[in-house]
Amino acid sequence: MRLGALFSGGKDSTYAIYLAKKAGHRIECLISMWPGADDSLLFHYPNSAMTEYLAEAMQTPLVSVPAPGRSKEEEAEALDLAVSEAKKRYRIEGIVHGGIASNFQKQAFEAVCKKHNLKVFAPLWGVDQEKYMRELLDSNFSVMIVGISAMGLEKEWLGRMIDRESLARLSALSRKHGFNLAFEGGEAETLVLDCPLYSKRLSVRKARTHWDGQRGIFEILDAELVHRDV
Repeated sequence: MRLGALFSGGKDSTYAIYLAKKAGHRIECLISMWPGADDSLLFHYPNSAMTEYLAEAMQTPLVSVPAPGRSKEEEAEALDLAVSEAKKRYRIEGIVHGGIASNFQKQAFEAVCKKHNLKVFAPLWGVDQEKYMRELLDSNFSVMIVGISAMGLEKEWLGRMIDRESLARLSALSRKHGFNLAFEGGEAETLVLDCPLYSKRLSVRKARTHWDGQRGIFEILDAELVHRDV
C-alpha cells in the first residue's frame, strides 16, 4: 500500500516506517509538523528542522507544515492541511504513525485519516516498551535524547545516545520515578541519527543545551549528512 508517514525524526515515527517497509508497504512521503513551542499537544518539537536532513538520508520526499497554533483544534487543522497536501501530491492510500499508547494522539490521527478516506497503520500500538527499546538497538538504530521533561531525568541525559548501558539505567530510573520508558508521555524526545533506512548518518557538529532545572532541550545548531566511515 502507498503510505505517507507522520515523521518527527524521533525513534517511534522512524521505527514505525521501518516496520511498515518490512511489511511490504511503500512509503511515498514523509509528513513533518513543525510546532511553534515545546508544549505541543500532538507533535514533537525539539529539532524538527532536522527532518529535512533525515528525509534526504531516507531518500523520501518531505511534506513539512508549520503548526504554530497552541490549541488542539489548531494543531488538528495543521495536520489536516498536511495530510491533504500529501494525498494530493503523492496519491497515498494510508498513513503510518509511531503512536504507542496515547489515545489522544491516536484519535486525532484517525479523525484526520477518516476525513480523507485513508487507512491508518500504527505498528507500535500497545508494544511492550522494554522489549521495544531493546529492538531498536538490535535493529541498529542510533538514538539521541534531545529533550527531557520528567522527574529522574537530569541535564546529563541531554545529547546522550541510547545504548545498552544507558537503556539499563533508564529502565531503573523509570521504575523508580514512574515515567514511561519509551517516553510516550512526553518524558523525553529523541532523534534518530542513523538506522537501516538511511543512506547516510546525521552528524551533529554544533549544539546548545537549554536547561531550567527540571526540563531541557538539546538544540542542534549545525549538522550534516556524512558517510558512515567518517
